[in-house]
Amino acid sequence: MDTKVLYWIEMSDYDLETAEAMLATGRYLYVGFMCHQTIEKILKARWSNRLEEPPLKIHSLSRLAERTGLDKELPEELMGFIDRLEPLNIEARYPSYKERLMKSLTKEYCKWLLAQTKDLQQWIKDRL
Repeated sequence: MDTKVLYWIEMSDYDLETAEAMLATGRYLYVGFMCHQTIEKILKARWSNRLEEPPLKIHSLSRLAERTGLDKELPEELMGFIDRLEPLNIEARYPSYKERLMKSLTKEYCKWLLAQTKDLQQWIKDRL
């Protein structure tokens, strides 16, 4: 496998491990953020595997899925999960969203996010 693809896979795995560590320590805001990062980077692995140009420096999961053609392959429930992850990158960064977001990121919800992220990451890895 190409070194660029391997780089993005390793970074995605690292972010997933970080999300697990954040869950274990109760830092729920960062569980959501790192789940987003996990999927962003595995999508960039797909990009590097399919396209000649380097991945765009963007954070939009739906746009990355579209540019790699994955949006046409993803089952509806996984595309729906991408839609749920999408705002966790931006909203975790800005104070105006942070308080509202922190209220929604409970321990149980973060466990669900992490499980779904693992499933989606593996689904994409299987298609590299």
